[in-house]
Amino acid sequence: MLISEAQKNGSKKKYFENILLFRKKKSITDLDLRNKRVLVRVDFNVPLDKHGRITDDRRIRFTLPTLHYLLNENCKIILVSHLGRPEGKVEDSLRLTPIYKRLKEYFPLNNILKAEECIGKKVKQMVKNLKPRDILLLENPRFYPEEKENDPEFSKELASLAEIYVTEAFATAHRKHASTYGVCNYIDEKGYGFLMEKELKFMSIIMEKPKRPYTVILGGKKVSDKLDVIKYLIGIADNIIIGGGMAYTFLLAKGYRIGKSIRDLSKLDEVRDYLEESPNFKTNIYLPRDVVVCDEYLYPKFVKVVPITNIEEKHVGVDIGPETIEEFKKILDKSKQVAWNGPLGVFENKQFENGTKEIARFLIEKKIFTIIGGGDSAAAFEKFGFQDEVSFISTGGGASLYMMQGTVLPAIECLSDKE
Repeated sequence: MLISEAQKNGSKKKYFENILLFRKKKSITDLDLRNKRVLVRVDFNVPLDKHGRITDDRRIRFTLPTLHYLLNENCKIILVSHLGRPEGKVEDSLRLTPIYKRLKEYFPLNNILKAEECIGKKVKQMVKNLKPRDILLLENPRFYPEEKENDPEFSKELASLAEIYVTEAFATAHRKHASTYGVCNYIDEKGYGFLMEKELKFMSIIMEKPKRPYTVILGGKKVSDKLDVIKYLIGIADNIIIGGGMAYTFLLAKGYRIGKSIRDLSKLDEVRDYLEESPNFKTNIYLPRDVVVCDEYLYPKFVKVVPITNIEEKHVGVDIGPETIEEFKKILDKSKQVAWNGPLGVFENKQFENGTKEIARFLIEKKIFTIIGGGDSAAAFEKFGFQDEVSFISTGGGASLYMMQGTVLPAIECLSDKE
């Protein structure tokens, strides 16, 4: 057996320790900020179109309450955020210029500056010249390999720019990078901002005392990203609904043919164990009954619905079918609380968006308390125009998964404790 009662109790204990850890850390309102230089780790990793224009600035907008609070405290604000995955080298397409331009729109009365580097003499001089209520945006820290390596010297150099550190980057809170974790070793006073507080509070709500029946929807491509979450949720969630690309590994584990659909053969045995053991802990795992298939994603010659018993070798699964949608709706209709991480199909293609869209619409129409776990799920709600109608959309998919499996977030662990 992969799951024992002792392991379940241990996972729950770890999760509650995580919540208690967050509650004992300093928030922005606990810090003495007046007239101070404040380094704020934000997550402005926003999507850009082919012309380098921002297509969704939600992550910028959500930090505005924290930035306004700091301005009211007469702070000199230094912002640091990554953009994309430049892998330790400069990529002009991933410079933070579009973000700088958007910040100027949101703060027309303030002096907004942008550095061409993240650390160095020029940056230090710009910081020295800052006046109260000025905002300086540093260049992409991921242009430096030392960022992801959590290099001590890089962390110290970054920390030297400020007297206080505030994190607003929930989406990267599970990363031990220099700007999210290492910098805390060299600044005495550090706390979390209003967005981070909101994220952590909502995650606490869905995990600490869930309203029942409690249903979790898990989708997306990778089974490996979700298995630790499933292990934790067995015995906690009443229902786990599986969709998206990861569903085909589950179907394969149950003996169904899945054609050319995505699968992870290395996880088959683990998936089988979870399917067998979940009833022992009173958790139901639901899989698709029918699926939408095609021959290939981009330019399909055919698209049709088939029951899971009729998937052929030439088929690629791309969405859940109408029978599955109705079955999932029946489960959700009885649910008091839902957490959703990962789309149920290739929603980026209009032909394959129906499953994700219909389930999203149903949750909204039924006013079921639902938290969306960031990433592609959030992008789907944005695409459908549902982003303002759901209970809460997290800015961090990976970080929310870490919290759901009871893992301590390094970017919270390193903050200052309340007195």
